[in-house]
Amino acid sequence: MKQPLAYIHPAAKIAPSVVIDPFVTIEENVEIGEGTRIGSNVTIMAGARIGKNCTIFPGAVISAVPQDLKFKGEDTVAIIGDNTVLRECVTINRGTAAKGKTVVGSNCLIMAYCHVAHDCVVGDNVIMSNATQLAGEVVVDNHAVIGGGTLVHQFCHIGPHVMVQGGALVNKDIPPFVKAAREPISYAGVNSIGLRRRGFSSETIREIQEIYRYLYLSGLNNSDAVERIEAELPATKERDEIILFVRNAKRGIIKGYV
Repeated sequence: MKQPLAYIHPAAKIAPSVVIDPFVTIEENVEIGEGTRIGSNVTIMAGARIGKNCTIFPGAVISAVPQDLKFKGEDTVAIIGDNTVLRECVTINRGTAAKGKTVVGSNCLIMAYCHVAHDCVVGDNVIMSNATQLAGEVVVDNHAVIGGGTLVHQFCHIGPHVMVQGGALVNKDIPPFVKAAREPISYAGVNSIGLRRRGFSSETIREIQEIYRYLYLSGLNNSDAVERIEAELPATKERDEIILFVRNAKRGIIKGYV
């Protein structure tokens, strides 16, 4: 829908059903899918790729250049999936030469004042509560829930189905299916309520809890615990996902609660 009080670059590719409120700025090299609504005073800069049926609330800035001194103006993008809601004053920077793109998946809720820095990859069905801040090249997997005011160090990886306490400082990787809480950030049990809500069986949840007993309650280091898990616990999709995550954790995983 044409909005006479908005600036829309003539080269922007905007589906006919997109609703654009007053005082929006949309630069060239922008694509916006069917059914999306852009609230007032939103700025959508070059490189934005916004999916279908998204809602972007007033004051958001999408695809601004990275806050990275290494950025030299390379041609990069910021991709937003379908059915995602970006609340007031969310900022999502586009990528750098490192990955070329910043990605926020489909069916996400990114609450007010959140920041997604350059080259982050946020999966589907992720909830980031108010004022959560992701530094560069953070990965957040599907169905993660991050409490308000959380700060995530660059290059960290937050696994799928994780629940992070509000106000946390995340400086290590958080493995799949767990709750992370306390200060410093620590393992606080399996996210059993979230898993039940998403259809995980009681048996599967018990199997996940047993895996984390080896990792966090056995007194073994991570490498030895993983070897014991492989040797003593039956192979399942969840077991193998946890093992792969721990082995690939570049920053190491969060500690157990002491």
